[in-house]
Amino acid sequence: MTRLTSDFFVERLKAWGVTRIYGYSGDGINGVLGALQRVEGTDDGIEFIQVRHEEMAAFMATAHAKFTGELGVCLSTGGPGATHLITGLYDAKSDHVPVLAIAGQAERTVRGASYQQELNLDRLFADVADFVQEAVAPAQLRHLVDRGVRVATARNGVTVLVLPKDLQDEPWEEPERAHGFTRSGPGYSAPRVVPQEADLRRAAAVLNAGRKVAILIGAGARGAADEVVATAERLGAGVAKALLGKDVLPDDLPFVTGAVGLLGTRPSSDMMEGCDTLMMIGTGFPWAEFLPAEGQARAVQIDIAPEMLGLRYPVEVNLHGDAAETLRALLPLLDHQADRGWQQGIAAGMEEWRETLKGRAMAAAAPVNPQRVVYEMSPRLPADAIVTSDSGSCANWYARDWQVKRGQRGSLSGGLASMGAAVPYAIAAKFAQPTRPVVALVGDGAMQMNNMAELITVQKYWRRWADPRLIVCVFNNEDLNEVTWEQRIMEGNPRFPTTQSLPDVPYARFAEMLGLTGIFVDQAGDLGAAWDRALAADRPVVLEVKTDPDVAPLPPHVTLEQAKAFVSFMAKGDHGAGRVIADTARQVVAGLRERL
Repeated sequence: MTRLTSDFFVERLKAWGVTRIYGYSGDGINGVLGALQRVEGTDDGIEFIQVRHEEMAAFMATAHAKFTGELGVCLSTGGPGATHLITGLYDAKSDHVPVLAIAGQAERTVRGASYQQELNLDRLFADVADFVQEAVAPAQLRHLVDRGVRVATARNGVTVLVLPKDLQDEPWEEPERAHGFTRSGPGYSAPRVVPQEADLRRAAAVLNAGRKVAILIGAGARGAADEVVATAERLGAGVAKALLGKDVLPDDLPFVTGAVGLLGTRPSSDMMEGCDTLMMIGTGFPWAEFLPAEGQARAVQIDIAPEMLGLRYPVEVNLHGDAAETLRALLPLLDHQADRGWQQGIAAGMEEWRETLKGRAMAAAAPVNPQRVVYEMSPRLPADAIVTSDSGSCANWYARDWQVKRGQRGSLSGGLASMGAAVPYAIAAKFAQPTRPVVALVGDGAMQMNNMAELITVQKYWRRWADPRLIVCVFNNEDLNEVTWEQRIMEGNPRFPTTQSLPDVPYARFAEMLGLTGIFVDQAGDLGAAWDRALAADRPVVLEVKTDPDVAPLPPHVTLEQAKAFVSFMAKGDHGAGRVIADTARQVVAGLRERL
């Protein structure tokens, strides 16, 4: 049989270590699908996971990269299939993970003819991709794959390769040893990146001079957990976590203050307001208003991406390097801080905050307090659990009420904050780590947007997983709740039912129709038993909880402007105002008194 260009393409992906592709078929990519079919089930094969929508394929590729550290790969046909990929690819770009997208294209002979499904895909993907190229000849494909994968892997970014339909079916031709050809090879290993000795000493001088050191970590610190702990203990520092760094350190360490920012904790906010020195490690945390005031703190930053250095706060010493390697080089230069008053105050603040969280979670609601859903989940999760979250109000409870244990993993769409990522993230986590239980926290808006369809993907594949436990926890409040509260607190407007109300869908019954387990909860006292049942199930579960939309996802501190907006929407005839639980109102009023 003639070796086709598509056969070479699949072989080259395999040579680069690709083992799994998430995608959806179409005639524009049939040549590559044929090549995958020819090696299916062999040592040279690549597993193909059929999703319900190409956007979900890109989210899954992104999650694969997050949960494995490997290149994630997604595939589509041309035209609309390719355009569907773009949201998930922006998720990869925003969160700095390596993803390769493979897109089909109309035949080369009709390019420029406004042919069916013919789009200028290289232009479409130009912003999201670090490398994008449409192949025009078989001999070109070798260096496109090699360069594209190397760029995505080295830059933690996105590569898009566009393959015209007719090119895929042409006989493979190796590039010639002649003018006008280039001959590339596969392979890449990340270097050891450590700052200059002089810069390390400058950074140490800043940190040693601090008496109230705050450390902020992100996803870039994931491989440096031990070094971060050693640094915090040496400096007597507290450690706050950006949302993508939530699983880097366990929450039972006394100096860890949890998440920072709008979804963060009060101790993290207090630490940032009170510190005299800030150390940022592997984070692009976007909300600069939650960092110290300019001039308040001297700052040191470590990041492997130089473009992120000094971007959120005026940093005195920028260290371009790998987090673990840089901290190992820095630690011998750091002095032991004898005075532990700052760190002990942080620990005391966290003890008080945990009582606040408990009080908020256990407050009565109608019917179920959404914060309690995650509060009840957290202590029950096995030590190897993986948790994903969608964007929306459920991300608040993920950020605050899930108390991470050492060994657990979690993620969500961070920089892009896209709805619809939780279930595809969870599916990719199960394929990447099939022996580990996975939980997806999802609002009903995201379920209706696209996540219900991906339950069909779960139904199709769950029997392949060594541990079948995948729990999709749906917060059913019939409301686009995060935006509702933004309308109220940020704009001072009453809830706008026309844009915010959602149909009441029987999510648990839908799961049962698919042969999965469905659990419905509308009484707070039933939550614990429901989580126990879900975690003991012999198949994937949809745990649907009827939650109260009028429990506010409050920020760590209520500002005067937010308190005024709260009072304003209450006075404008908001139909939910009378059902805002008393505990929420008390906290807002208390915040108002704090700021007056």
